[in-house]
Amino acid sequence: MQHLFAARGLKFTHQRYLVYRAMVATTDHPSAEMVWRRVRAEAPSISLDTVYRTLAALERTRLVIRVPGDANEGRFDANLTPHHHVVCLGCGRIDDFSMAGVGIADLPASLADWGRIDNVQIVVRGLCRACLEQQKNNQPPQQKESDNE
Repeated sequence: MQHLFAARGLKFTHQRYLVYRAMVATTDHPSAEMVWRRVRAEAPSISLDTVYRTLAALERTRLVIRVPGDANEGRFDANLTPHHHVVCLGCGRIDDFSMAGVGIADLPASLADWGRIDNVQIVVRGLCRACLEQQKNNQPPQQKESDNE
């Protein structure tokens, strides 16, 4: 891992290693706070600010990407293979999906004048099955029209 960091011009530190290892080990697109809770088991003195700064450095050096989740928190992904995301607006769950024909090579030629494109992400937002079921179970039963007459 030291070689990977060095190749990206990033100084190797134990805390950066722990944060990056936590990112690579998961597929749940964690927030900085989630990563912080996970790495505290091995580094109890690591601060949340250090995790935020480390994730920013990892993002800047393209070792992780920021996933557009909900408006309240940044979420991160260490899976750098081309893929897209589906976000639940109820529980915040983020899952990956692939879709043929939607990548950098598929972008219109007119974007070449814009500058450098680093990645393409489609973000689909909605409610996952679990949230839909919970919503369905928490709603009062609908009255029949004949009951209202």
